Amino acid sequence: MPASVILLSRMTKQMLIISHAPGGLLLLLALITLLAQNVIAQPTPQLPPICYLFSSFRDNGQDGLHLAWSTDGLHWTALNKDRSFLRPQVGKEKLMRDPCILLGPDGVFHMVWTDSWSDRTIGYSHSIDLIHWSPQTAIPVMKDYPTARNCWAPEVVYDASKKQFIIFWATTIPGRFPQTAGSSESDYNHRIYCTTTPDFQTFSPTKLFYDGGFNVIDATMLTANGKFYLIIKDETLKPVAKKNLRMAVSDKIDGPFTHVTEPFTESWVEGPTALTIGDDFFVFYDCYTQHRYGAVHSTDLQHWDDISTKISFPPGSRHGTVFAVSSDIVRTLLSVDGKPQ
Repeated sequence: MPASVILLSRMTKQMLIISHAPGGLLLLLALITLLAQNVIAQPTPQLPPICYLFSSFRDNGQDGLHLAWSTDGLHWTALNKDRSFLRPQVGKEKLMRDPCILLGPDGVFHMVWTDSWSDRTIGYSHSIDLIHWSPQTAIPVMKDYPTARNCWAPEVVYDASKKQFIIFWATTIPGRFPQTAGSSESDYNHRIYCTTTPDFQTFSPTKLFYDGGFNVIDATMLTANGKFYLIIKDETLKPVAKKNLRMAVSDKIDGPFTHVTEPFTESWVEGPTALTIGDDFFVFYDCYTQHRYGAVHSTDLQHWDDISTKISFPPGSRHGTVFAVSSDIVRTLLSVDGKPQ
């Protein structure tokens, strides 16, 4: 008999005993109330050694960081009753869109995010448990480019060879890349830029990270077979709408990235995030016009199958990052699930 059934049977018997005792009905009502309020600890489910987390946002990003968890990387359950774990406090518009979380070699979770639609900063905070976060800062990554219109969808990776973090994001700088001017909405003409940092205190001068000759946003990275794959969204709208995902490759984590592939997803998607489980590669993405998540799967990074019907994400999930963690991290998150932070 499953443990949950045994537990329920025992609880039922105890409740019957309590209800027949003097004052038992009042005590039973109090017990039921405590259970409903999660004051009495519930059994933690058995977990595999490695689990997966998904960071995302809702609506316009005004309420902050949402987390979901999974044991198989396909079926995701919201944590904290789908309430925010961290509310945005920095940036011109104080948003927390596109949250990207990386577990660094220091054992600390580092998070960067889009803090505004139209500013030259990105948000940053760190945590050891994904519950308690450091004071937020706005990193002025485009301060040397006064005409830069935005800093969208930052991501962070760790360069072990140089012992530093690389942060990259999409920006439009008017006047640059005239060959693709007018190819997107509102005169946006994005390329991917980057900076490096050993400690999130000092930063290298911002420079161009990827230009594939087309309007590009939402870069993310996948490491496999000793190579580094940059997955990007082709943001071209005119003369023919693309709005799909492509991939470039490099022998080094900091590029250059070349040999861009043809699209491997449907059109009108964005916010890719990649996950490797054994010999399987998954890329999840936001089907933003359909208000759902989609995914493709590959075993060789060349041939992709659409598995969107085989996944489930919390309703309203928007552009985020999937990453592997120890089961201890998930247990800690489950222990505070739904309780005030």
